[in-house]
Amino acid sequence: MKTVLVLGTGVQGSAVARLLEKEPKVKKIICADYDMKAAEILAADLTKAEAVQVNAKNVSDIVKIGLGADIIVNGLPISFNMIVMEAALKLKANYQDLCMTEIEGMDEVEATHYMFTEMDRKFKEAGTLAITNTGSAPGLVNVLVREVAEMFDSVESIEMNVYEGVWAKKFIPFWWSPDVAFEDMGLDPIRFENGKHISTEPFANPVMMQFPGIDKEIRMVDHNHEEPITMGINSDTCLKGVQNIVFRYGGPHVELSQALYNMGFLSKEEREYKGIKYTPFDLVIDHAPAAPKYREEIEAVIEKGLVTEEGAFQVLMKGTKDGNPMTVTSYVNAPGLIEAYEKAGISHEAYLTGQSAFIFTKMMVESAVTQTGCIAPEVLDCDARKFFFDEAAKLDITFDKIVEYKG
Repeated sequence: MKTVLVLGTGVQGSAVARLLEKEPKVKKIICADYDMKAAEILAADLTKAEAVQVNAKNVSDIVKIGLGADIIVNGLPISFNMIVMEAALKLKANYQDLCMTEIEGMDEVEATHYMFTEMDRKFKEAGTLAITNTGSAPGLVNVLVREVAEMFDSVESIEMNVYEGVWAKKFIPFWWSPDVAFEDMGLDPIRFENGKHISTEPFANPVMMQFPGIDKEIRMVDHNHEEPITMGINSDTCLKGVQNIVFRYGGPHVELSQALYNMGFLSKEEREYKGIKYTPFDLVIDHAPAAPKYREEIEAVIEKGLVTEEGAFQVLMKGTKDGNPMTVTSYVNAPGLIEAYEKAGISHEAYLTGQSAFIFTKMMVESAVTQTGCIAPEVLDCDARKFFFDEAAKLDITFDKIVEYKG
């Protein structure tokens, strides 16, 4: 029987906690947040949960409220990751987060190398596991990429393409945190190109792509994401020596963000207008409505109507098998907005990301992964990956593969 500490009771933390409630091997869920009201609202719906307030900027505070926890699910902003990981090491608890860690004084690639060396060593010494990047992208897509890579003798390239085409009549700039989304949009994307990590400009390298079931071509652009970084580092050990990895994103949310970026509104440099100092990015965030979180908010959006409800989640992998070229195109199938609301009272984004995160948590609850250290999901072994896909199918998350082999 396991005790799980869920740090952060936002959309994803709440989704994980609600699913853990149904697990027979979970005896207790600690719902922790700085906002005690938010923690209490979540815990009130769960019979196994208790609400606690926590100052997650303080390691000792996390350790105090986390005594007895076997697993820590970190649903806090990225800046808290190192603090929570330190607390997990002190508690000798397994650890999980949904996005890659920032480390002051290091760029993204350097920070990731540190995670997979120094933090890996510390968690191995503690005999525990830390899985980073455990949402849908990153997370689910990493597991899929590794599984498909096993079909090849050698991999030449991996393309991950995500088209978000849910656009409501009620203005919703993003279906997840607009702070995180607009921040990512303004950052330089990183590709893994010819065996090296390189930076490109935001919204660079546009390509027009056609996806099944979509009656128009979609403009896809380079987007700042963790996958090319972790997969590039793990290329030789897990991904058959792949030399080229790219993550692309497209849809009306991208077009909105690029317009704001081009006008300078995603800049964090202070400016002055008629004697008033302001930061463009802060101005955008102040005016951006939050992603709908509660059932009644999502219902109101659906009732007002949708302009489009479509999307695509594709992985395109090229390489060789038995000395011949092979291409495998994979698609992720998951409930759309209306179906996700009907199933779970949450949005499509919360469904896919939250359910995926939950599967990684359940993997630790069920002791379905025996590895220790600090890893990205593509490092998971065969049995753990099978567990993931089996559990995903139970949640109506499935995968299609199209294989083109020139033998």
